[in-house]
Amino acid sequence: MPRRRDRNSSPQQRALIAGAAARLIAEDGIADYGTAKRKAARRLGIPESAGLPDDSEVELELRTRQRLFHDGEQQHRLTHLRRVALEVMSLVEPFTPYLSGSVADGSAGRHAEIDLQLFTDSAKDVEIFLLNRRLDFQHSVPRSERAEAVITLEHDGAIVNLVIYPKQEERYTAKGRDGRPRERIRLSALKNLLADVTTEDTQ
Repeated sequence: MPRRRDRNSSPQQRALIAGAAARLIAEDGIADYGTAKRKAARRLGIPESAGLPDDSEVELELRTRQRLFHDGEQQHRLTHLRRVALEVMSLVEPFTPYLSGSVADGSAGRHAEIDLQLFTDSAKDVEIFLLNRRLDFQHSVPRSERAEAVITLEHDGAIVNLVIYPKQEERYTAKGRDGRPRERIRLSALKNLLADVTTEDTQ
């Protein structure tokens, strides 16, 4: 259910905060929408009690900003991140990887990281798998209560977060900021998506 808007908030204030938050996400690399909204409100001198915009409003501003200022650059960066994701997903294919987050839904900016969902009986299986291939990684804090662990590594200049879930969680579909199911892309679908991009580039 969408969050109820604060009765004291005005459309103008919400739009100002959403635009400033989108700028912070795009230019400063702030990944958390809540943090970006609160920081934007403080910079504008608007108290949080006045009502912050929904995440979906910030995402709309972010996409608009990307089209206006970074369209070519953003598309190039997005394609690069998806190709990196494809390489890593091919490596960890035994763990049923899905691409998720901003690289999956197309909103990734210059500071975006790659989020991959993996499904296995134990996070230790993924650790051992990576250690056997002599890959350096570190542990990060899961942002979801459903995730068992997050392993972060770097590949071809991009940060890749392997978010590890129990196998039964593969059937669960998280909801996005607009209330719709969050997009996630299987390995085979990502291959097809990038093949279409390559075809367009050669035409």
